[in-house]
Amino acid sequence: MAKGKAPRRTLDSYTLRNINKTIKAGDCVLMRPAERSKPQYVARIERIEADARGGNVKVHVRWYYRPEESIGGRRQFHGSKEVFLSDHYDVQSADTIEAKCTVHSFKSYTKLDAVGNDDFFCRFEYNSATGAFNPDRVALLQM
Repeated sequence: MAKGKAPRRTLDSYTLRNINKTIKAGDCVLMRPAERSKPQYVARIERIEADARGGNVKVHVRWYYRPEESIGGRRQFHGSKEVFLSDHYDVQSADTIEAKCTVHSFKSYTKLDAVGNDDFFCRFEYNSATGAFNPDRVALLQM
């Protein structure tokens, strides 16, 4: 008889020893890229799972894309800290998480007193297969 996969259990939260932070579903994180020359990836944690012994922790994430990672690339109206919530889901080792971050709505981002390295904003959802955005247009601020 073939040996089945070890049962996995969903965790409410998990403490990352390397950064001494606790993560839970809904948190946004910065993840280590395969190539060190690239910026960290931004993702939202959808679910955290551990194997039966608790030693192998995986995070189910929904990726945010930076404008330069999207079809069409960075445009003049994209902010330097803008990311797009994509329809791209993945499973990664929790060990690849390097920091927690915050992805704000555009409105709350504009009200920040100071923008930190771990602050981003999102005003679009992005379809990674077609390159389509939702909404497909955005109102520009009149100064």
